[in-house]
Amino acid sequence: MIAETVCSAVSAAGLGIAVVTAYRRRFLTAARIAAYSLVPIGLVMTGVVEWLADTAFSPVAWAGFAVLGVSWLLFMTTRTVERRRGGTRKERKEARAAARRDAVAPAASEPSLGPGTRPMPRPASRPANTSRGEDDFSDIEAILKKHGI
Repeated sequence: MIAETVCSAVSAAGLGIAVVTAYRRRFLTAARIAAYSLVPIGLVMTGVVEWLADTAFSPVAWAGFAVLGVSWLLFMTTRTVERRRGGTRKERKEARAAARRDAVAPAASEPSLGPGTRPMPRPASRPANTSRGEDDFSDIEAILKKHGI
Protein backbone atom coordinates (compact mmCIF):
# COMPACT_ATOMS: atom_id res chain seq x y z
CA MET A 1 0.00 0.00 0.00
CA ILE A 2 2.82 2.41 0.88
CA ALA A 3 4.76 1.56 -2.28
CA GLU A 4 1.74 2.37 -4.45
CA THR A 5 1.29 5.70 -2.71
CA VAL A 6 4.95 6.62 -3.13
CA CYS A 7 4.88 5.68 -6.83
CA SER A 8 1.74 7.77 -7.36
CA ALA A 9 3.35 10.76 -5.64
CA VAL A 10 6.51 10.43 -7.76
CA SER A 11 4.41 10.30 -10.92
CA ALA A 12 2.40 13.35 -9.90
CA ALA A 13 5.56 15.31 -9.07
CA GLY A 14 7.11 14.33 -12.41
CA LEU A 15 4.04 15.42 -14.33
CA GLY A 16 4.10 18.74 -12.46
CA ILE A 17 7.72 19.28 -13.46
CA ALA A 18 6.81 18.38 -17.05
CA VAL A 19 4.05 21.04 -17.07
CA VAL A 20 6.47 23.70 -15.79
CA THR A 21 9.03 22.68 -18.41
CA ALA A 22 6.41 22.85 -21.16
CA TYR A 23 5.38 26.34 -19.94
CA ARG A 24 9.00 27.41 -20.56
CA ARG A 25 8.58 26.21 -24.18
CA ARG A 26 10.94 23.26 -23.85
CA PHE A 27 8.45 20.77 -25.23
CA LEU A 28 10.86 17.95 -26.10
CA THR A 29 12.30 17.92 -22.58
CA ALA A 30 8.79 18.17 -21.10
CA ALA A 31 7.64 15.16 -23.10
CA ARG A 32 10.66 13.17 -21.94
CA ILE A 33 10.03 14.08 -18.27
CA ALA A 34 6.36 13.14 -18.64
CA ALA A 35 7.35 9.76 -20.09
CA TYR A 36 9.69 9.05 -17.18
CA SER A 37 7.12 10.18 -14.63
CA LEU A 38 4.45 7.83 -16.00
CA VAL A 39 6.65 4.72 -15.51
CA PRO A 40 6.07 4.35 -11.70
CA ILE A 41 2.29 4.61 -11.97
CA GLY A 42 2.36 2.12 -14.87
CA LEU A 43 4.31 -0.34 -12.73
CA VAL A 44 1.76 0.05 -9.93
CA MET A 45 -1.14 -0.54 -12.31
CA THR A 46 0.41 -3.72 -13.78
CA GLY A 47 1.13 -5.22 -10.34
CA VAL A 48 4.91 -5.25 -10.65
CA VAL A 49 5.35 -3.07 -7.57
CA GLU A 50 3.21 -5.38 -5.44
CA TRP A 51 5.15 -8.42 -6.66
CA LEU A 52 8.48 -6.70 -5.91
CA ALA A 53 7.29 -5.69 -2.44
CA ASP A 54 6.15 -9.24 -1.70
CA THR A 55 9.44 -10.63 -2.98
CA ALA A 56 11.62 -8.13 -1.13
CA PHE A 57 10.12 -8.96 2.25
CA SER A 58 9.78 -12.73 1.76
CA PRO A 59 12.49 -14.97 3.28
CA VAL A 60 11.45 -17.81 0.99
CA ALA A 61 12.07 -15.64 -2.07
CA TRP A 62 15.53 -14.69 -0.82
CA ALA A 63 16.32 -18.34 -0.12
CA GLY A 64 15.26 -19.11 -3.69
CA PHE A 65 17.62 -16.45 -5.03
CA ALA A 66 20.41 -17.98 -2.92
CA VAL A 67 19.71 -21.44 -4.35
CA LEU A 68 19.77 -20.02 -7.87
CA GLY A 69 23.09 -18.33 -7.11
CA VAL A 70 24.64 -21.55 -5.80
CA SER A 71 23.34 -23.41 -8.85
CA TRP A 72 24.88 -20.84 -11.20
CA LEU A 73 28.19 -20.95 -9.30
CA LEU A 74 28.37 -24.76 -9.53
CA PHE A 75 27.54 -24.66 -13.22
CA MET A 76 30.26 -22.13 -14.01
CA THR A 77 32.85 -23.97 -11.88
CA THR A 78 32.23 -27.26 -13.65
CA ARG A 79 32.48 -25.59 -17.05
CA THR A 80 35.79 -23.98 -16.09
CA VAL A 81 37.24 -27.26 -14.85
CA GLU A 82 36.01 -29.06 -17.96
CA ARG A 83 37.66 -26.52 -20.23
CA ARG A 84 40.98 -26.78 -18.39
CA ARG A 85 40.99 -30.55 -18.61
CA GLY A 86 40.06 -30.52 -22.26
CA GLY A 87 36.55 -31.89 -22.38
CA THR A 88 34.67 -34.75 -20.81
CA ARG A 89 36.23 -38.00 -19.63
CA LYS A 90 35.13 -39.81 -22.77
CA GLU A 91 36.68 -37.14 -25.02
CA ARG A 92 40.01 -37.27 -23.14
CA LYS A 93 40.09 -41.06 -23.40
CA GLU A 94 39.46 -40.92 -27.17
CA ALA A 95 42.17 -38.28 -27.62
CA ARG A 96 44.74 -40.44 -25.78
CA ALA A 97 43.82 -43.48 -27.91
CA ALA A 98 44.13 -41.45 -31.12
CA ALA A 99 47.53 -40.12 -30.03
CA ARG A 100 48.78 -43.67 -29.44
CA ARG A 101 47.48 -44.84 -32.83
CA ASP A 102 49.07 -41.94 -34.72
CA ALA A 103 52.46 -42.22 -33.00
CA VAL A 104 53.61 -45.09 -35.25
CA ALA A 105 52.85 -45.38 -38.93
CA PRO A 106 51.03 -48.56 -39.95
CA ALA A 107 53.43 -51.47 -40.61
CA ALA A 108 56.46 -49.45 -39.50
CA SER A 109 59.20 -50.95 -37.38
CA GLU A 110 59.98 -47.68 -35.60
CA PRO A 111 58.18 -44.38 -35.02
CA SER A 112 57.90 -42.16 -38.03
CA LEU A 113 59.67 -38.87 -37.50
CA GLY A 114 58.59 -37.20 -40.71
CA PRO A 115 60.71 -35.54 -43.37
CA GLY A 116 64.06 -34.06 -42.56
CA THR A 117 65.63 -36.94 -40.65
CA ARG A 118 68.83 -36.92 -42.76
CA PRO A 119 71.55 -34.46 -41.76
CA MET A 120 71.76 -31.38 -43.94
CA PRO A 121 74.96 -30.93 -45.96
CA ARG A 122 77.21 -28.16 -44.71
CA PRO A 123 77.68 -25.17 -47.00
CA ALA A 124 81.11 -24.59 -48.44
CA SER A 125 83.28 -22.26 -46.40
CA ARG A 126 83.82 -18.75 -47.69
CA PRO A 127 87.18 -17.47 -48.65
CA ALA A 128 88.59 -15.27 -45.92
CA ASN A 129 90.18 -12.66 -48.19
CA THR A 130 87.01 -11.30 -49.87
CA SER A 131 85.80 -7.88 -48.91
CA ARG A 132 82.38 -7.29 -47.39
CA GLY A 133 80.92 -5.72 -50.55
CA GLU A 134 81.90 -8.66 -52.76
CA ASP A 135 80.49 -11.09 -50.20
CA ASP A 136 77.09 -9.42 -50.37
CA PHE A 137 76.99 -9.64 -54.14
CA SER A 138 78.15 -13.25 -54.18
CA ASP A 139 75.27 -14.20 -51.88
CA ILE A 140 72.84 -12.42 -54.17
CA GLU A 141 74.34 -14.11 -57.24
CA ALA A 142 74.04 -17.49 -55.57
CA ILE A 143 70.38 -16.89 -54.78
CA LEU A 144 69.67 -15.74 -58.34
CA LYS A 145 71.47 -18.79 -59.82
CA LYS A 146 69.55 -21.07 -57.49
CA HIS A 147 66.25 -19.70 -58.83
CA GLY A 148 67.44 -19.81 -62.43
CA ILE A 149 67.61 -16.09 -63.00
